[in-house]
Amino acid sequence: MDRQRIIDKVRAEMPERRWIHTEGVMAASVILANRYGEDPARAELAAILHDVAKYWAVDRQAGVIRDNGLPQDVLAYDKELWHAPVGAWVAEREFGVTDEGVLDAIRYHTSGRRAMTKLDKVVWLADYIEPGRDFPGVGDIRTLAEQSLERAVLAGLDGTIGFLIAKGKRIYPLTVEARNGLIEELSGT
Repeated sequence: MDRQRIIDKVRAEMPERRWIHTEGVMAASVILANRYGEDPARAELAAILHDVAKYWAVDRQAGVIRDNGLPQDVLAYDKELWHAPVGAWVAEREFGVTDEGVLDAIRYHTSGRRAMTKLDKVVWLADYIEPGRDFPGVGDIRTLAEQSLERAVLAGLDGTIGFLIAKGKRIYPLTVEARNGLIEELSGT
């Protein structure tokens, strides 16, 4: 499917404000991909599709997870996580995406994971720092993203985990594993 048809179909799945967010993630993904030596076309494709299922009803998302062999453990955690694995499933089934790296970047754009690929990091960080985001500390992470992809993702994960702790929410294990993996990667262990 060509880029414009994908954009048109994805845009139809979400409210205008979320599409504006998606455009910001697309732009940030291309910038980060170029800066850190990742393929900008792959990064942009993952960014276009990353929130394709975000506005689906939660029962529809849960059904896709249950009925299609997606990780069931995610259902025990915040519903905000569900659209990522569902989005990867949609990207493959409805949009014909076969690039496993792109599918993984969509699948892990909310949680992260241990041993994140460069593409995973680019899309995760682009979603976190896109120009429309406005929360305490995002400017510092944008600045850090100009110097180190890994340190910026780590700072973003720290912010996410801190936010979840402050709200009294459970933390999805892959997010903790992503953080631990980045610490190991940065320390060379």
